[in-house]
Amino acid sequence: MSKSLAHVLNRAVKAPRASLLGWAGKTIRLTDGDFWTQILGRTSSSGKPVTVDSAMRLSAVWACVRIISTSVAGLPMGVYERKADGSREDARSLPLYDIVHTSPNDDMTAFQFWQAMVSSMLLWGNAYAEIRRVGDRVAALDFLLPSRIDLDCDDNGRLEYYYTPKKGSRRQIDRKNMLHIPAFTLDGRVGLSAICYGVDVFGSAMSADDAANGTFKNGLLPTVAFKVDRVLQPAQRDEFREYVKTISGALNSGKSPVLEQGITPETIGINPADAQLLESRSFSIEEICRWFGVPPWMIGQTDKGSNWGTGLEQQMLAFLTFCISSFTNQIQQCVNKRLLTSVERQRYYSEFSLEAFLRADSAGRADLYSKMTQNGIYTRDDCRVKENLPRKGGNADVLTVQSNLVPLDQLGGASGSSQL
Repeated sequence: MSKSLAHVLNRAVKAPRASLLGWAGKTIRLTDGDFWTQILGRTSSSGKPVTVDSAMRLSAVWACVRIISTSVAGLPMGVYERKADGSREDARSLPLYDIVHTSPNDDMTAFQFWQAMVSSMLLWGNAYAEIRRVGDRVAALDFLLPSRIDLDCDDNGRLEYYYTPKKGSRRQIDRKNMLHIPAFTLDGRVGLSAICYGVDVFGSAMSADDAANGTFKNGLLPTVAFKVDRVLQPAQRDEFREYVKTISGALNSGKSPVLEQGITPETIGINPADAQLLESRSFSIEEICRWFGVPPWMIGQTDKGSNWGTGLEQQMLAFLTFCISSFTNQIQQCVNKRLLTSVERQRYYSEFSLEAFLRADSAGRADLYSKMTQNGIYTRDDCRVKENLPRKGGNADVLTVQSNLVPLDQLGGASGSSQL
């Protein structure tokens, strides 16, 4: 018995009454078959068992999870204070700011923490972190592997959280000390796993990869059977099989077999072209991208339509709007709800800075700053701060607008701009 299976069985013996909340919202007991499929994998219609680990071995799954998780984690997350005039400023003095922006715990940076949280949302449908407190103040966020979390419901239907560490006994985590961020959800509490629901798509992709690997191993040749006009003895049959191995496969490509009297080769199976193997693998990539909401060109699956500059720009905006923002909005609201008290929420809130995506586009940043300063929205010092430059003060901290359409008799009084 494998160590992982033995660990699961030990957990089941120690906690026979434990249960999970299934991806459809129903309660699943340890004695149910659905529970074991989550641990040991669900079998797809192609016959391939699909788990998070096996799905991540698909290049398309790896690329989708990596690009979404790193994109969200690369956005700076801050905590802001609302001002009476409707403006805001960084709440750097609030201890929560350093936790979500810089260092959630002793082992992780903010980038590593949010990358792990978003990856959990993508693969398991839910992300969990235990909230460490000193009194009523949040002191740290400890990331928890979703595979080690058990969900149950109390008598009032409220979620209960149980965690089994790698070393140690199973323990319950109080609701107020659990940061639970679901991904796409139907019941508003527990997220749905793309791996569970897309098991047939991922299984088909795995089968296509296995078929392709077998084809390349066979030297891109279909399976060949040898017809013999006599009954061979077991020793003769084994000797002939060993001989065939020496001339088969990609490593032996180019070797010519020697067929003696009474032996006729026959091709069996379907060649890769007739089976449309390459087309099937390409279609699997598009299907996987559809499950994760990633444009195929972002993971290297390009076509003539996606290579046009303007088209790429619009697809990037769509990716930020419909994919990335769905994660950032969910994370922000869960952080506000779980890490801030009801009183603090009246004054503070957390938010990702989506403007960070402009960091790689110097021309776009310059155009934004130009328009914002010319229309009296940013001062030049505001732009300098965003570029990590020191303030100049004086007129650089004054809002200005262009005044190119002024009466002729006022041209001497305004040199191209007027102050607000």
